[in-house]
Amino acid sequence: QVQLVESGGGLVQPGGSLTLSCAASGSKYSIAAMGWFRQGPGNERELIARIRLGGVTLYKDDVKGRFTISRNGTENTVYLQMNSLQPADTAVYYCNGCVNFYTCTPNTGSTLYSWGQGTQVTVSS
Repeated sequence: QVQLVESGGGLVQPGGSLTLSCAASGSKYSIAAMGWFRQGPGNERELIARIRLGGVTLYKDDVKGRFTISRNGTENTVYLQMNSLQPADTAVYYCNGCVNFYTCTPNTGSTLYSWGQGTQVTVSS
């Protein structure tokens, strides 16, 4: 059974940076597509970035140019470099595998595994 463990969150001032890590352990194979999701206070979980084997990436418009998703080759570890953080980025951040890279959503059936605990990112002065 694949377990997802996110780390790297914390409290940061507006304009600051953080790098999140996600390790997906227990899979014998490389996960074809992985995504970073977040759920802010009072909001639904949303997909903000995804990457597939080969390095193709897609981003939600409001993080494009500020966040960078990456992975180590075929390893099931994915990172999210977040720059120019804003209070609106405050959320719990999660990762998961995507059933389909292009149609990935946080909804049941669109992601591969049970959700991990996530990592809290708070952007505040």
